[in-house]
Amino acid sequence: MSDHKSITEIEIVNAPWNKELTFSDVEYEGGFKMLRMRVKEGKRFTDLELDSDTAQHLIELMGAWVKANPPAA
Repeated sequence: MSDHKSITEIEIVNAPWNKELTFSDVEYEGGFKMLRMRVKEGKRFTDLELDSDTAQHLIELMGAWVKANPPAA
């Protein structure tokens, strides 16, 4: 039996070094929601589920990193 009510895929991002990132909205029984990031490399994958506070912190951290390391023109 599954402990989640629904999983909705948001987007798939192709990342460097042949990695694929799949972002999904996961809703558990009782309405608790998490953002799932699945990192796939070949046949292996790792799931990381984030609450909104952790996702917000990562957004700020990554935004600061991109600002300090802008993409090449």
